[in-house]
Amino acid sequence: MGQGSGIGVLDKAVVVLRAAAAAPCTLGELCERTGLPRATAHRLAVGLEAHRLLVREPDGRWRPGPALGELAHGHGDPLLTAAEDVLPGLRDLTGESIQLYRRDGSDPTVRVCVAAAEPASGLRDTVPVGVRVSMAAGSGAKVLAAWSAEPSAFADRVLEEVRRRGWAQSVAEREAGVASVSAPVRAADGAVVAAVSVSGPVDRIGRRPGARWAEPLLDAARRLESRVGEAG
Repeated sequence: MGQGSGIGVLDKAVVVLRAAAAAPCTLGELCERTGLPRATAHRLAVGLEAHRLLVREPDGRWRPGPALGELAHGHGDPLLTAAEDVLPGLRDLTGESIQLYRRDGSDPTVRVCVAAAEPASGLRDTVPVGVRVSMAAGSGAKVLAAWSAEPSAFADRVLEEVRRRGWAQSVAEREAGVASVSAPVRAADGAVVAAVSVSGPVDRIGRRPGARWAEPLLDAARRLESRVGEAG
């Protein structure tokens, strides 16, 4: 493991970080690279993921997370700080899962869940922080595409409708049995920088989730924008 600090759990966590930084890795690969027992490697990786020092891709591989860059630059992300305050309130109001998505800067075909708030119990639409999701389906993808110059998988009429309404909805697009509604989050210059979403089982949230949750969702988006503006 190289030179250690003498603090066992810290040294092991650093070894896990270095292994994932070398190349994204599955749990098995993480064990091979670190020499750690499977249970230990998994516990540390999940803990680092919770602090956004690692993120897990859809195929189960861990890679370095956004918190490393934030720490290196000496400041946090105002939008994520705002999300910590705003998303739980929206979750409690709706009783559904809440996500905040950004488009991946290095791959325009992908969006990333950068914050989430899940209900404590009941059927949930769990999207872990750090998960990368296709830009080809789902209400969050429609919102991010509607105000972007990047090529889109959606028809022009679909994006025109999203811009007209100011929000998007989807039913069983990203995942069977799941419906969602999303709204744009804008920077001070008006550019859409993220999409905030309410999602849940179709049987509970309905086939027209926008009719039910668009207004509180738009209010949450405005509060995110306001908090970010105050931080700036």
